[in-house]
Amino acid sequence: MLYHTLNRLVRSSVSLLALAAMASPIAARAQDAAPAADPAVTRPAPADDDFHDRRNDFDGIIVVNAVGVTQLDVLAGTSVMEGVELQRSLAGQVGDVLVKLPGVSSTSFSPGASRPVLRGFSGERVKVLVDGLGAIDVSNTSADHAVSIDPLTAERIDVLRGPAVMLYGSQAIGGAVNVIDKRIPLRLLKEPFHVDALLGADTAANTINGGASLDLPAGDQFVFHIDGSYRESGDQEVPGFIYAEPLRNELFAAADATADPAEAATLRETADLSGKLPNSGTKTFSANAGFAFFADGSNLGAAIGVYDTFYGVPVRPGGGETEEVSIDLRQYRADMRGELELGEGFFSELRTRFGYSDYTHTELEGEEIGTVFDVQGFEARAELAQNEHGSWRGSMGTQYYFRDFAATGDEAYIAPNLTSQLAVFALQEVGIGPVQLEVAGRYETTKVEARTLGLDRNYDTVSGAISLAHETEQGLRFGVTGSRAERAPSAEELFSNGAHIATQAFEVGDPNLSSESAWGAEAFLRGRIGLASVNLAVFQSWFKDYIYLSETGTVEDGLPVFEYLQADANYFGVEGQISLPLIDSGPFTLLADLRGDYVRAKLDDGSNLPRIPPLSLLGALEAQIDGIDLRTEVQWSDSQTRTANFETPTDSFTFVNASVSWNPLRGSDNLTLILQADNIFDVEGRRHASFTKDFVPLAGRNFRISAKASF
Repeated sequence: MLYHTLNRLVRSSVSLLALAAMASPIAARAQDAAPAADPAVTRPAPADDDFHDRRNDFDGIIVVNAVGVTQLDVLAGTSVMEGVELQRSLAGQVGDVLVKLPGVSSTSFSPGASRPVLRGFSGERVKVLVDGLGAIDVSNTSADHAVSIDPLTAERIDVLRGPAVMLYGSQAIGGAVNVIDKRIPLRLLKEPFHVDALLGADTAANTINGGASLDLPAGDQFVFHIDGSYRESGDQEVPGFIYAEPLRNELFAAADATADPAEAATLRETADLSGKLPNSGTKTFSANAGFAFFADGSNLGAAIGVYDTFYGVPVRPGGGETEEVSIDLRQYRADMRGELELGEGFFSELRTRFGYSDYTHTELEGEEIGTVFDVQGFEARAELAQNEHGSWRGSMGTQYYFRDFAATGDEAYIAPNLTSQLAVFALQEVGIGPVQLEVAGRYETTKVEARTLGLDRNYDTVSGAISLAHETEQGLRFGVTGSRAERAPSAEELFSNGAHIATQAFEVGDPNLSSESAWGAEAFLRGRIGLASVNLAVFQSWFKDYIYLSETGTVEDGLPVFEYLQADANYFGVEGQISLPLIDSGPFTLLADLRGDYVRAKLDDGSNLPRIPPLSLLGALEAQIDGIDLRTEVQWSDSQTRTANFETPTDSFTFVNASVSWNPLRGSDNLTLILQADNIFDVEGRRHASFTKDFVPLAGRNFRISAKASF
């Protein structure tokens, strides 16, 4: 009864907040000056020709910045990818875009489906956001499900680490990725129109891609926006054999054991496959249209869009599948944003954000429909930002999430289910002499219901973090954070029971799972030490009732059985980045860039957790002169031999990459051309965080070209 009462209450509250947001531009009081930027967000002043800032073309700065996340330093680390680095790293899935950042790996299930892995955490523990709101897809539930966000139209991608990101959901216990795009315009426009465009191609998969956006002003207060993108790739070229050595040995052993010469020949031929990864092509398009209305520091905007992708799913040989498996995915999405300036009282601004998703993805076996996943979801968020009172500032808010999930077909491995969550959160910062005290907290009530099974589960979780930080006069910031986080199990973890054809696994949930919880500690250091820019973090998490998917060693319906289990677990990790100008002589600059991360994760009994990324390092030299940047990278991933039961190890590998970027318009960054070569020496690499590492290697030598324009 209490749950249903709260449910009705939050629906009513959300409706009222929506009305308030819609009325905001009308109700807002006129101001003599433009609103000041958030004092907690400090960025270097952009150069006059910095097209990412666009201050010469727009009134004001970026409107939406996920206020809670950027406002406090409880995060202990945020990486921002934009500009040339984003163009150089672009890929079809956001997980593959971010893999060079410290602390980031990827599920790399296939070229068409790859989700970020942060600090060794993936799936339900990593939140993927669009302008501060969840993607509302099912990419968090299974590694074969693509993320329904197109990086081609992203303006910036923020990787948020540490406990404060739990303010965006208990699913963000490992971190969050926030993709900033302009589907709802972020700024007023002074010029007659504004266009951003990107074109690219590569050789490893014969990829062609392109995206463009157009912003148009209408009067002094309206901005309209449209964007679209298209990407098509063939089967991916890979170095060496498709299948890893342990899997090849299994195939050879099976060939030796069979009495059928034809079958033996087929098995040996399969083991010797090389060159191209079969059934790994993709075809994706997206389109969005939106508007925003700005008035005296307040704004209201909305957008609608579609994301459509069709991609192949390479399957494990011997998994029982004779037909090619592919996924046809489409999401229709509607968004709204409202910001109401509240003046000089206790609260400075009310920020509201709403999203609705109608999502369908169909798993195909050849041309036959295997399983259809349908999701309708809604997420709403309202946040009150406080005016700064002396050394005290912060925000508080509420969030609601609802998902209606149904899987139909002969191989629907999970019963239809409903998930709803209601949360309240707050974060506060106060200066105490030379030290800043920062506190964040979240209460969340979750209901997960499978009516066809006659099961429903209710969870109440509380999470919080406290941080002490000090900043020197030279801008070096260091501190420590303590946290306690709780997460309710997902419907997939509770109710799965059947063959999941795309992952080639028989997945078994446990409806009696309890909430998982974790105590955490983190020490961080970031800022400048002399000429060097430094960002370092050391963290430890102690989990109680950690939920994980483990292979059992048994077989059901010809597939290996994986089941969701709970046990206490520990995570320890180190990550960091150091950038240093070796030479800075005016027209010529030589920069050194070193990044690295390490995670050790195991159960209390000493056994290893599965799919934990190994130690990785990246070193780069970048020379900048007269509009030309030359960059060379050495990217090394260690072997991973600390494996879970029935998990195969992975070998170390080293990729060498090089790129040259050129701004042909003298004195302007508005046009950037990049020519690059990745994995120059055509080295075989397999990502240990991937379920499919034994039969989906990373791409071989790849030449890429891209052009990005903004005018």
